[in-house]
Amino acid sequence: MKLTRRTLLAAVSATALLAQPVTAFAQDLPRNIRMVIGSTSTGGDTYQNSAIVAEALSEKLGVNIKVDAVGSSEGFKALSRDKRGTTIMIFHDQAYLGNLYGRQGYDDPFENYAVGPTVAINPGNAYLVPANSPYQSMEDILKAAEAGTKVRVAIQPGGVSEIGFSAMKNAAKVRAPGSEENIVAVNTGSQSDKNQAMWDGLADVINGSIQANEQFTQLSADDQKAMRFVWITARPATLGQAPEAGMGGTTRDDMLAYASPQTSVTLDGTEDFTFDKEFFMLFNKDMDPAIAEKIDTALSEIFTEGAIQERQKASFFIPNYLSIKDANEHLLKKRNTYGKVIADITGES
Repeated sequence: MKLTRRTLLAAVSATALLAQPVTAFAQDLPRNIRMVIGSTSTGGDTYQNSAIVAEALSEKLGVNIKVDAVGSSEGFKALSRDKRGTTIMIFHDQAYLGNLYGRQGYDDPFENYAVGPTVAINPGNAYLVPANSPYQSMEDILKAAEAGTKVRVAIQPGGVSEIGFSAMKNAAKVRAPGSEENIVAVNTGSQSDKNQAMWDGLADVINGSIQANEQFTQLSADDQKAMRFVWITARPATLGQAPEAGMGGTTRDDMLAYASPQTSVTLDGTEDFTFDKEFFMLFNKDMDPAIAEKIDTALSEIFTEGAIQERQKASFFIPNYLSIKDANEHLLKKRNTYGKVIADITGES
């Protein structure tokens, strides 16, 4: 067959027409996506959870998604700069708590970014005392504050670590106005810093986690590093989804004994305060909504298929997919509840 110039042009034009849908799809969903996270650690829960989600999404969407542990400030900056959808973010409640506590570098995520679907819960946020502490429960701690005793609580200020401390002060205020002044923060840094504050006798209570601190609860009571749980902030419905064996030597039933309603830290005199550390996605607010929709649809299918839940539970995460719409409603309500607690104890309400 003789190929004329006209035939070749026609063939090229037909090929271009056929390629248009593929090009449009490529524009909607980049082939390479950077998933920044609000942590600089590659060994923490944020990275671990994000890696599980990134792998599942990569396989489902047929794209390359790489988790990049850049920290909150750099993560927000990277997200703000990229309207193309080649950068997305996974973070947790710190995203809005940092803003509520007035931390530098934390804008209101609901105004400055597009909040995406939720993917998991870490149910491990907890408060602990030394094994030889006179405080056997949160009730003992709140009664001590009411009696005029200063109770020192080691936290990393400005976020997930502090919200339970704020709840303690709020509960003290609800129970006996004025006693909240006796719940005193000892501001530290990482978990190891909080642990050390306890061991050095500088704190009576510390914020910790099931994952990081359970090992110390298994030590002999006369070991100077031995600890006891007094409060796990997760909702009982969340903890109820954890493996029955729990973690280490602490079973699920053991954990539930430290959570509401068995351990009560009141929110308003009627309802208990609870806090689940939830992981969710964030997008650039000017990103093509079609990209977010594709990711959301893919996650919906992934969680329907069920394999990701097994991976999450094996790492002591609670599967928690909520669509973009449902996630926004849920997280806004949560933000507003905690915002009121923080305002009430700082006198800004």
